Amino acid sequence: MKDLLLYIARNLVDDPDAVTVTEVPGDQELTLELRVAPEDMGKVIGRQGRIAKEIRTVVRSYAQRTGVKVSVDIVDQ
Repeated sequence: MKDLLLYIARNLVDDPDAVTVTEVPGDQELTLELRVAPEDMGKVIGRQGRIAKEIRTVVRSYAQRTGVKVSVDIVDQ
């Protein structure tokens, strides 16, 4: 799932080398923290959060197939 999120984010931004994903295990679910360059934050979030919502939807549906509950957080650096 981490690789999927990295792939999606790197293809959306201008500076793909600045994209990082950190896995934070929790009691009920796995949290993936996505960090991008500050100037690329708008490209990952999108207008009214539409792109961020779709990223979360794709990652959750992939995780559901593997039986894991996942959430995606977009974090400021």
